[in-house]
Amino acid sequence: MVIEVAPFWETKTLEEMTTDEWESLCDGCARCCQIKLEDDEDGEIYYTQLVCHLLNLDNCQCTKYQTRSELVPTCVSMKAQDVRNIKWMPDTCAYRLLEEGKSLPEWHPLITKDKYSVIDADISVRGKVIPEYKVAEDEWEYYVTDKHQ
Repeated sequence: MVIEVAPFWETKTLEEMTTDEWESLCDGCARCCQIKLEDDEDGEIYYTQLVCHLLNLDNCQCTKYQTRSELVPTCVSMKAQDVRNIKWMPDTCAYRLLEEGKSLPEWHPLITKDKYSVIDADISVRGKVIPEYKVAEDEWEYYVTDKHQ
């Protein structure tokens, strides 16, 4: 007799997860690495086609993950309590989905057991963005897009 155990993301709250469980929720889409601009007047957030200079554009992984917040002070080190307050997270983000009581999408690496399934599903930024350093900061507004890449 085989007893099926529900996966951790279906039985634990975000706050209850171990560090490894928490980290495994990230699907590797790198949408959170997109450069966002905020309108000074109304606070509206605009996404650009630009991404952090630390992002590896081929595998959508941070090249300096452990020290990213030191190297890029605006980089958010997501914590469970932050998920409710960060409104710019992509609607496909596992942290956001679980916080909203939704399931992980079928292409999520925890479901597929393939860390590149997010790329295969065309959810990641791969092939859709350029590194921020290739564009002068005063020109970033020309790269605003209407959606996450």
